[in-house]
Parts: sequence; C-alpha cells; structure tokens
Amino acid sequence: MILVGQYDSPYVRRVAITLHQYGIAFARNPISVFGDAADMAKINPLVRIPSLVLDDGEVLIDSAAIIDHLDEVAGPARALTPRSGAERRRVLKIVAAASGAIDKAGAVVYERHFHGPAAINTDWLARCTGQLAGGLRYLEQQLTGEWFVGGRFTQADLTTAAMLGYLDLRLQEAFAEPVPKLRQLAERCEALPAFAAARPSTDEVMPG
Repeated sequence: MILVGQYDSPYVRRVAITLHQYGIAFARNPISVFGDAADMAKINPLVRIPSLVLDDGEVLIDSAAIIDHLDEVAGPARALTPRSGAERRRVLKIVAAASGAIDKAGAVVYERHFHGPAAINTDWLARCTGQLAGGLRYLEQQLTGEWFVGGRFTQADLTTAAMLGYLDLRLQEAFAEPVPKLRQLAERCEALPAFAAARPSTDEVMPG
C-alpha cells in the first residue's frame, strides 16, 4: 500500500505512525497538496491528504477512515481504538479534541502564511487561537495518568502527540499557556520507534 502526503501534516503523520505501530509495510508518495495539486487530484479529487492506496488499487481518504481500516487489519487485540464500550467512547472523544485542535492550528498557520499582514482577519485568528487554547486546556485536564485511556497507549495518545508535534513545528506560540502533562506525553510518544520513523524531513515544508 502507498501513503500519500507529507509528514509535516499531522493527519498524514498519525496514519504513518499507526502503520508503523502495527508493523504494516507501506511505501510513500510524499507529494504536496500545494506543489503537486494536479497529481494529487488524480488520487483524491478533493486534493487533500492523507490518502492510502491499497494493494488492490482502492483509495481510502481521510485519516479517521484510514485508521479505522488499519484497526480492522490489525485486529481487535492490537487495535489502538477499542471496539466498544466506555473506553472506545473516551478514545474517540480525545481524538476528536486533538483533531479539532489540529484544525484550529492549521487555520491560524494558513491565514498567516497565505495572506499578507493587511489582509489577515484578526477576528478570525483570535477565534481560532482561542479555540485551540481551549482544546489544549481540555486535553491537559483529561490526561490524569501516563496515558489517556486504560493505562495503555491508544490512538488518543497517538493523535494528541501528532498534534503537539505539529504545534512545535508550525505554531510554538500555542504553548504560551503551560501544558506540562501534554509535554510529557509528547516526549513519551516521540521516543517510540513508530514516531521516530515518521518525522518530517527538512524538504517537507509549506510553499513560500
């Protein structure tokens, strides 16, 4: 199978980390939604990442849908998202909060990157940064142990750490309000081989 997208996207990276964690072999197509939009459109008509091209040619889109498939491939005993019950709901709740934080961080980064200072919508930026701060506070409160759910590493930890890695890469000011428990979680996760194998390279950058 082929994972399409660059690792500077936390959504691509969380799929790659999941693949590595499950020991599922894959190749990469690190094209960019900006620099390679025409080629990307041939794979995903929305010109979005990630996409996962399966061995039979089927293309899965959206990181949540891709990870749901990977959980099925890995099997219930190894899946990072429980199949049912309170633990599943909690994992999905944390993943939703972390994904929402990614979206708000991305909105801030793109607004600043693609609009000149005179064209930036400061009200929109304030709203997005406030929502991002709220998400970080919520996740900090929810982390009461080494891991978010059941005393073990789950997709909740993986997605949250991928989000934190994106903030370190693109929006470090988001950490103006301390989140020490999340910082410790990120350190634990980034020390895992699956995370180390999916770090963005220096040539995986946003367009100028």
